[in-house]
This record gives sequence, C-alpha cells and structure tokens, in this order.
Amino acid sequence: MKLYYKAGACSLAAHITLIAAGLEFSAEAVDLKTKVTEGGDDFLKINPKGYVPALKGDDGTVLTEGGAILLYLAAQAPQAGLAPLPADPLYPRLVEWLVFIATELHKGCVGLFNPAYPPEAKEAIKAQLQRRFAYTDQAIGAGPYLLGARAGVADFYLFTVLSWLPRVGITLTEWPALAAHYDRVRALPAVQAALRAEKLI
Repeated sequence: MKLYYKAGACSLAAHITLIAAGLEFSAEAVDLKTKVTEGGDDFLKINPKGYVPALKGDDGTVLTEGGAILLYLAAQAPQAGLAPLPADPLYPRLVEWLVFIATELHKGCVGLFNPAYPPEAKEAIKAQLQRRFAYTDQAIGAGPYLLGARAGVADFYLFTVLSWLPRVGITLTEWPALAAHYDRVRALPAVQAALRAEKLI
C-alpha cells in the first residue's frame, strides 16, 4: 500500500493507523498547491478530488476520504484492535465519532485556515468549535480513549485535528479531559513514529 499525505494534515491519522496496525506501506508526500507528488507524479491522476489522504492498494485501486481509509485499515489488521468489529455494539459509536470529527471539528478548523474568510466569519466558526470541543471534553470524561480503554482510529483522527489548534488561536486549557486525551495519544509509540516520519518532531 502507498499513503499519499501532507505533513501534519488530516492524512496524519491514516499514517498513525498504518504504523499502529503493523501494515506494510510506503508514504509519499503531496504538494497540495501544485498537485504534484514528491516523486513528480500528477496527484490529480491519483485522486481527482485533489486532497489527502489517498491510499493506493497493491492492486492499484485508490481509496479516498479519511474516515473510509481509517475503517479500511483497521479491518486489515483486526488483531491490532484499532476498531471494534462491525457486529460489536461499539461499532456504530466508532462511526458516529468519525463522522462527528470529520464534519463538526475537522471542517470547522479548515475554515480557520482560509485567508478568504473575514474575521467575523472566523469568530463565528471558533464559537461553534468551542461548543463542539466542550461536548467532546464531556464525552471523553475519564476516557482514557473515545471508545474506552484502548486507543483506536477515532483517537488518532481527533488527535490530528487537535494538533492544528495552536495555529488557529485555540487552546485546550478550558477542556482538561480533551487536553489529557491529546497528551495521552501523542505519547503512543505509533503516534511518535508518524510524527517523526512527517518531520513534525
């Protein structure tokens, strides 16, 4: 498998998952402005949507969208315990978290990076994000992870989104459970390995 990524972007969650799952893969960075991969390929021919992550299978097929990739990778290595099995009552909760993180947290944060958004629009986004983070903080509670005692793909995705917050002027000070979750996930060996691989530490 090959993961197409941009350092520190949402593709970081898939990078962490690949390492945590113990799957064999290669990774190739993408310049999202020029749409050219590190190897000189036209990224739009790999993923016409033009954004990361994209995962190319050994058979040449390409899977896109972070949530779909995370579920797929977890299913390739069930022994790693990164996601409950579909028959498990916790599985719908996993999907619920992935959709929530993607639509309510990830997309909101992306808006704060957009230079075309006026200041008042960004303040409205921040206010909404603060409500969403407050909910997440309460939902995590004592945790230690989103689905209980074991870290999984939803935790990797949440960690990735939280890692962007200092760049958009949001701190986790008022959400202690969320801050503890971030620190806990960051300390995991697979997370450290992915951060090093993307030259983020």
